[in-house]
Amino acid sequence: MKRENILAHLFIGMAGIFWGLMSPIGKDAMLHGIGGIDMVSFRVMGACLCFWLASLLMTATGQKQEKVPRRDLLKFFLVAMFSVICNQCCYTIGLSITAPTNASIMTTTMPIITMILAALVLKEPITSKKVLGIAAGVSGALILILSSTSSKGSAAEGNILGDLLVVGAQCSFAIYLTFFKHIVQRYHAVTVMKWTFTYACLVILPFSFRHLSAIPFAEIGTKTWLETGFVVFFGTFLAYILMIKAQKTLRPTVVSIYNYVQPTVACLVSAITGLGVFGWSQAIAIVLVFTGVYLVSISKSRRELKIEQRRLQKQESSSEPE
Repeated sequence: MKRENILAHLFIGMAGIFWGLMSPIGKDAMLHGIGGIDMVSFRVMGACLCFWLASLLMTATGQKQEKVPRRDLLKFFLVAMFSVICNQCCYTIGLSITAPTNASIMTTTMPIITMILAALVLKEPITSKKVLGIAAGVSGALILILSSTSSKGSAAEGNILGDLLVVGAQCSFAIYLTFFKHIVQRYHAVTVMKWTFTYACLVILPFSFRHLSAIPFAEIGTKTWLETGFVVFFGTFLAYILMIKAQKTLRPTVVSIYNYVQPTVACLVSAITGLGVFGWSQAIAIVLVFTGVYLVSISKSRRELKIEQRRLQKQESSSEPE
C-alpha cells in the first residue's frame, strides 16, 4: 500500500475516533443545558470560526490564498447543504423524536447507500469483497449497538418519522461523498471547509438564533462548555479536515465504511470508564467491523479493474498463434 493511502486511512480512522468520542461527550452536554439545535449551531459557528482562523494563519505563514471561482462557490453551497445542514439537522431532529437504538441502527445504512450511489454515479464496481466487507461492518456495528442497549435497558420507543429523518441524514452524507469528490480534490481542505461552514452558518443561524438567545449561559457549568468545545474543535473542525484529506485519496465507499468505527469507539470508551461491559460479543463485533473496513479498502476500484482487464487482453493477444 502506498504511503498516501496509509496516511488517508489513518486520517479517516482518526476522524472516526473523534466522531465516536463526540457521541457520549456531546450527549452529556445536551443533558446539562445545551439543546440539540443549540449544539448544531455551536458546531457550525465554532467550526466556521476555526476554519477562517486557520485560513488566515496559512496566509500569515506565506501560503498563497486559493481563489475560488463563482461556479465553485455554488458547489460549496451544495456541499454545505448535504454534508452539514441536511446531515446534522436531520440526524439531530430524528434523534430527538426516536429511540437512540433506532437512530444508531439507521446510521449503519450509510456505507450501503454510498456503495449503491458510487456504482450508479461513478460506475464503481460492486465487488464481492466490497459487499462482504460492508456486511461484516454492518453485523459488527449492530452487535455493538444492540448489546450496548440491552445492557442499559433502554425503554425508549422508536418513531417512524424520526427513523426516516436519521436515514435521510445518511442519504445526505452519502450524496456528498459521491457527488462532490471532484471539488474536494481540487482545493485545500481548509478552503473547502471554510466556505462550506460559512454557507452552513448563513442557512442555520436565522432558524436557530431564537434558541441560542434563550440559553441560560450563566447557569451552564464549566464541564458542559468544555464538552461543547470538544464537539466543536475535535468532533467538527479536526474531524472534517481529516475526512477531506482522506477523501482526496480514498474512494467514497472506503470513506463511508469508517462510519462503523464510531460505535466501536463508543463501546471501548464505555467499557474503560465503567459505563458499559466488554465481553466476547463486543470483541467479535470489533473484529467484524475492522474486517469489513479491510475488505472494502482492498476491493478493486473501477480503474484497477480496467488495468487488469487490459493486461489480460494483452496476454491473450500475445499468446495467440501467428
